[in-house]
Amino acid sequence: MVWLGAGVLGGNALAQTPLNQTPLNQSPLSVAADAIPHAEILEQAERLADDLKLKIIEIPNGVNPNALLAGGDVQANFFQHVPYLRTQEEALGQKFEVVAAVHIEPLGIYSRRHARLADLPEGAVVALPNNASNLSRALFLLQDQGLLHLRPGLDDPASGLATLADIAGNPRKLRISEVESPLLPRVLQDVDAAIINGNYALEAGLKPARDALALERVAGNPYANVLVTAPALARDARVLRLAEVLASPQMSAFIRERYEGSVIPVH
Repeated sequence: MVWLGAGVLGGNALAQTPLNQTPLNQSPLSVAADAIPHAEILEQAERLADDLKLKIIEIPNGVNPNALLAGGDVQANFFQHVPYLRTQEEALGQKFEVVAAVHIEPLGIYSRRHARLADLPEGAVVALPNNASNLSRALFLLQDQGLLHLRPGLDDPASGLATLADIAGNPRKLRISEVESPLLPRVLQDVDAAIINGNYALEAGLKPARDALALERVAGNPYANVLVTAPALARDARVLRLAEVLASPQMSAFIRERYEGSVIPVH
């Protein structure tokens, strides 16, 4: 694992107005996070509140941050949305606590071969995330863009998880390829299009607000990325302090300035 220190992003005007409080006088809070944007946002949280001390653990591919949290290896994680968390609770037989909703990373459709969705040919190969919640999310995005039709009753992402079996209409005869989410940017050159999570797009040097052929709508989006902890730590002063800073106007301003529409603050 890579242990990240503060100061990676450099100073900015937002860091000049810290959210000061009486020091917590406790050991640093260990938080597992994706590198971009989550670890960057956590580093900014430390800058904004000089009483907040974090041990930020960058998540390598193949490591499940919810398993780390369930096993007590970390005290919180910051990388996921609630629909994914619920599937993890079922898989791990473990309950977790959501303590803050922070930002939305709109899922996007990307292509190296085509400049517009209208250019996708009949039989185009489209790569989608292979985990249940993000596969569903991708199918709804394809439906929103008129590329697929899901069965009646699946009207929006909050109505339930869609699967490939729920495709009721496929007018362009798209061929769906399921790929592990972190690998989607790597296969982009080998397919007609890929639907990629915002964090993995950013890590690959893509700018969703500029490079995506289409993005998820933000209004009513249930996929806000959240700070998660174990039930026993839900009232821990360090966890509550981090949640407060992540939901602050200063953090929202940082996210808007830093990511220019590719990451959107909830608050």
